[in-house]
Parts: sequence; C-alpha cells; structure tokens
Amino acid sequence: MRVAYSTLKSPTDDVIYDNFRRLLTFRIGDIRDYSSVCGVLRGVNIVINAAALKQVPSCEYFPHEATLTNVLGPSNIVRAIEENDLPIETVVGVSTDKACLPINAMGMTKALQERIFISGNITYPKTRFICVRYGNVLASRGSVIPLFHEQIKTGGQVTITTSDMTRFLLPLSHAVTTIATAIAHAKPGETYIPKIPAAKIIDVANALIGDRKLQIKIIGIRPGEKIHELMISPEEGIRAFDRGDFYVIKPMLPELLSMSDQENENPRGRSYGSNDDIMTFEQTVELLKKYKLMIGDNRDGIDEELLC
Repeated sequence: MRVAYSTLKSPTDDVIYDNFRRLLTFRIGDIRDYSSVCGVLRGVNIVINAAALKQVPSCEYFPHEATLTNVLGPSNIVRAIEENDLPIETVVGVSTDKACLPINAMGMTKALQERIFISGNITYPKTRFICVRYGNVLASRGSVIPLFHEQIKTGGQVTITTSDMTRFLLPLSHAVTTIATAIAHAKPGETYIPKIPAAKIIDVANALIGDRKLQIKIIGIRPGEKIHELMISPEEGIRAFDRGDFYVIKPMLPELLSMSDQENENPRGRSYGSNDDIMTFEQTVELLKKYKLMIGDNRDGIDEELLC
C-alpha cells in the first residue's frame, strides 16, 4: 500500500498523489504490542480499528491468537488513550455480524471488542468510542467470491457448504460510508449497521458459473460457521432504531443510554438477519454485474478496489 500510494502517478492526479505523499505516513507496528500502539496514537484525532483475525476456521483452531488481536488489541488502544491522556476525539471499532450472538471464536472475540470500546466511554469520557458492524465485503481477500472465481477458472467443482446458506453482500464503498456516517453522527457507545442486500450462496455460485458445465459440490458447514448471518439480535432489537440507510443500536449501559438522544419512533423490536429478505437469483446476478464481479469482468471479475 505504501509503495502504491507513493509511486502511482497519473497526469490528472499528480496533485492529489503529491498531497497523499505529504499527508499519509505508514508505520510498522503490532496492535498486540502496547508500546507500539502508544507510539502510533500520538497526534491523532480519529482512530479506526480494523485490525483483526477474521477467518472463522483459523480462529477456531487458534483462539488464543484471535484473542490477542481481536481483544487485547482494542484493549491496548483504550489503555493507551487513558494512561497517556491522549486528546483523541473518536475511536471507531470495526466489528462483524459474527459478533452478534456469536457461536465461533472469531465472533466471540469481536463481540468483546465491541464491549471494550463501548465501556471506554465510561472510563475515559473525553473520547467518543463507537462501533460499526457489517457482514462480508464483496470480493474481499479470503472471501467466497475469489474462491468461486478460482474454482471456475480451473474448471473444477464449485464448493459450497450448504444450499441453505445466506449472506449479506456489502460493497466496500458501503463499508467506508458506514464508518464515515458513524464518525459524523454516532453518539457515544452507539453501533451503526448498514442496510444491505442478502443472497443465497448457491445463487451466487450459479450466477458466476453461468452456462459453464460445472458441478456444485456440497461440502458441509465449516468449523464455527453460521447458516445465516445476524446483524441485530432479538435482544438488541429493542435498542435498535432506523436511521435511513442504517440501523443504530443504542448502548445497553444506562450511563451511556441517558446521554443519547431520546427517540420519538419505536425501536425495530426484532432481529435483522440475512434470511429476512433474500434477493432473487436475477437480483443476485444484477448485483454481481453492477460491481463487475462476473467472470471476465475487469481482470477476471475482481476489481482491486474491492479487495481489502
């Protein structure tokens, strides 16, 4: 990333990239290391914590490593701000649907990340700690679409875990917008969740296969995997409110709840899951085409800007 930003040039964008070279700095560090975190937080206004071990099976086999990155890391951020009295305005914890009623180590550790940041508003009220929670980013590294692309290009079987599985499909731009909106509007302890389309994974596979004579093989659910994603649990539904393109979950801590705006409308009152409103096969194809994810689109369908 550092090399890309410092060397990429375009006749129309020289000024922009020159500006980036002056404004962007890159630091080698480790979220697990307290001293490393302390060093990078000085002179900072806003912190967005996207550091995570995010692969569900990997976290199942190495839960200790998941705990160090996903729990100790956020704790180091809060501790560094508190102990050094750093004048940081906002901290955003990037979370995941797996943190909602977690059944796997990845989700459990990310759920603790949410709690660590939200409670930071109590222990250090000078900084606003907020969270965002969303599902799979389309074509992100390690996700199912690049896997399907590779399987289809090699002419082998396309593997899915179960025909019932559904997933939210979130473009990277929507993930960024969610973070930006939370920074602009969230009250201390609130969690922002984007409203995004969901599809059956088998429909995604069939859409990418198209007219090719390839078989789909059902391989069974992986360790710690859910059949459907959940963004808002039934218990959180009583604290979840509609904000246009987003839902906002109010914090459960009474001290923070009293700081939030009083709501005039009724809460959602129920869960929000990927099996609530599933796209048709035709809608799934349209979405994949829109973001140039079909085989043959834009360097075999994977747009580098969608990778994260």
